[in-house]
Amino acid sequence: MTTTDPQAPAALDDETISAYRRDGVVRIRNIIGRDEAARFRDAAIAATTKADDLFKESKIFNQYVNVWQQDDVLRELTLDPRLAAAATALAGVPLRIWHDQLLIKPPHNGAATEFHQDAPYWPHAGSRASLSAWIALVDVPVERGCMTFIPGSQNHQDLRSQDLSDRDDMFRAAPDLRWEQRLTIPLQAGDCTFHNAYLAHSATPNLTDDPRIAHVAIYIDAAATYTGAAHVVTDGLGLTVGEALDHELFPTV
Repeated sequence: MTTTDPQAPAALDDETISAYRRDGVVRIRNIIGRDEAARFRDAAIAATTKADDLFKESKIFNQYVNVWQQDDVLRELTLDPRLAAAATALAGVPLRIWHDQLLIKPPHNGAATEFHQDAPYWPHAGSRASLSAWIALVDVPVERGCMTFIPGSQNHQDLRSQDLSDRDDMFRAAPDLRWEQRLTIPLQAGDCTFHNAYLAHSATPNLTDDPRIAHVAIYIDAAATYTGAAHVVTDGLGLTVGEALDHELFPTV
């Protein structure tokens, strides 16, 4: 990745793009500066007092969706051109925002996020290049809940959704993946991973005294169509089944 302006869109080299398309995941160091990460961290903490936690009863993490619609500072991060440029280069197709989310693992939460894919949860068709930008707003070593991936598992694109709280459910859906190599990626504040929506991934429990705070911007193929399946982000929007998600909540990037 090369850039001359700290806030200019990143230019990814061919090696990075090739690695992503092979493995389904890549780490990009310092996609935002540490000072920026601290600013967004503070905004994230403040936003959690106003946003709805979709996992109120869960020990796995606290999840706050579409915070870019509620907080002007976090909106800057979700719509940051550096993220969009990198995502588009990696995906190789035009993209639109699906949604963003804050994912916070409380201190000593005692629960892993077990292996799963993202895409089976979503009401989309024809969206094979979708991906997430997972930005660390604090340092995320292994003991604070960093992610582990199964490189190449994005090629399994016909699986049912998996239970994030069941460590064996991913492997009941795809038994061969249990024996594949795993890649654990700790991040420093300001670092980012991009991972394909079909890539199997997990996260360790947070064993530290501080929360793990991540901001995730999720992109889907701009041409992806709506299936009509229930989802908190699309329910009640009046979208037409079989048509693209042309709505102000899903801007192209």
